Amino acid sequence: MKIILVGEYSRLHNSLKEGLIKNGHEVLLIGNGDSFKQYPIDINTDARFIKNNFLLNKARHLIHKITKFDIAAIETTIRFNRYKELLKDNDVVQLINESPFSIGYHSEKRLLKFLFENNKNVFLSACGDDYKSISYYLKDELKYHILTPYLENKNLSKRFQYSLQYTTPLYKKLHEYVYHNVKGVIPSDIDYVFPLKDEPLAKSLIPNPINTDIIAYSPIEINDKIVIFHGINKEGALKKGNQYFTDALEIIKQKYPEKVEIITTYSLPYNEYLKQYKKAHILLDQVFAYDQGYNALEAMAAGKVVFTGAEKEFMDHYGLKEPVAINALPDVKDIAKNLEKLILNPEEIVAISKRARKFIEKHHYYIKVAQKYMDTWMNS
Repeated sequence: MKIILVGEYSRLHNSLKEGLIKNGHEVLLIGNGDSFKQYPIDINTDARFIKNNFLLNKARHLIHKITKFDIAAIETTIRFNRYKELLKDNDVVQLINESPFSIGYHSEKRLLKFLFENNKNVFLSACGDDYKSISYYLKDELKYHILTPYLENKNLSKRFQYSLQYTTPLYKKLHEYVYHNVKGVIPSDIDYVFPLKDEPLAKSLIPNPINTDIIAYSPIEINDKIVIFHGINKEGALKKGNQYFTDALEIIKQKYPEKVEIITTYSLPYNEYLKQYKKAHILLDQVFAYDQGYNALEAMAAGKVVFTGAEKEFMDHYGLKEPVAINALPDVKDIAKNLEKLILNPEEIVAISKRARKFIEKHHYYIKVAQKYMDTWMNS
């Protein structure tokens, strides 16, 4: 089968592509590489000529400030148009998000219109911010979620403008247009199941695919200090709750300076991020989640003990009796307490590390997950 994957968030489509190829399919991935993370892409639509030219990029921001139009959309469209023949008559097309090219309503709709008109089976992954999820989180029905900091302090609206833009009239129109043209919407974890609970197009959750063939499991050995890694993406720090981790680490640093080594990084490209956390025993991922995102899953596959979303709903969904990750609550003292338990009981770090790898192999193995996507696509 010929399959086009459109857009990339946190390596989801790269791993899915690898699984689909292993299952004998022909796959092309088109997109912008997910910004600074620089994931591999077959057809790169990123407006890198404009963005990498100081004067053009300055002009771009000025024009956008005045007109709300991003001239980078022109370059993205040109790059897309070069490959139109490859983007026709495919067996399946999957969009990573309602706005997979991130170029604004009018330009986005033109590219999506071409894909819808020239391919019969188009599906949408519920992944990242979109109209459905942001509208749901604004209702504040969950204990916590990525918009909790904003709802607690509306003065943060500028820091959340990227997420909140998805509820504007234009993005609502784009959402309706996409939902009118796709055959199904596939949630990638528990956090995306909630917003889709009454949606007729919603399919069953398909776990994120993780390529454990290329992620080596490193058995935990603690001979000296326990290494804690905290990788911060500056753009998403508030939504992920990184400040809770930062404050908890201050407590741990004061209490156990001789027992821990703390590594903190900021907005690293994907490959550099992997290198930096390699020697860590514990990885601090995110707070405002019920389930794990992609970075957490890859770290779990590598044998790290990850502080992330691991709520009861997640445990119940997978029938888990023992933790495979530490559920990170928006509570500095609770995070510090859980870190302290691990520092004082390093054998628990070893046990969770082993369970984490087994969990990933059982539920997230990329070839099995790719087949689940195939089954969903073919039966819709």
